[in-house]
Amino acid sequence: METNFESMLDKVIEELKTAAKTETVVGEPIKLGEFTCVPVIRIGMGFGGGGGTGEDSKAGKGTGGGAGAGIGIEPIAFLVSKGDEISILPVRKSSGIQAAFEKVPDLLEKYMEKKEKEEKAEA
Repeated sequence: METNFESMLDKVIEELKTAAKTETVVGEPIKLGEFTCVPVIRIGMGFGGGGGTGEDSKAGKGTGGGAGAGIGIEPIAFLVSKGDEISILPVRKSSGIQAAFEKVPDLLEKYMEKKEKEEKAEA
C-alpha cells in the first residue's frame, strides 16, 4: 500500500509543479499600441493525502488511500511598459480584475491622442 500511496502523492506534487511554472504566474505579454501589458498572477495551492489498513472480524482485511489537490489562481497586477518606462497597475484598487480593465480605455485613449498628434505634426 505504501508504494502506491507514495506514487500517488508524487503524481499530485508533479502536477502542482507543472501548474506553478513562471509562465503561469507571469503571463504572456499583451501589446496595446506602444504599450506592453504583462499579467502577474498569484497561485495558492494545497494538497493532502492519507492511507491506512485495517482488519475486521466480519469484513476481513482492507486497505485504502487517497490524495487530492486544489489550486486557486488570482490576477494581482499588470506590468505596463512603454519604451524604458515600466509601471505596475494593481488589480485590487477597485474590485478584482475590473480595476485593470478600467485602465485599458485610458491607455488606449492616450495612445490614440498621441498617434493623432504625431499624424498632425507629420502633415
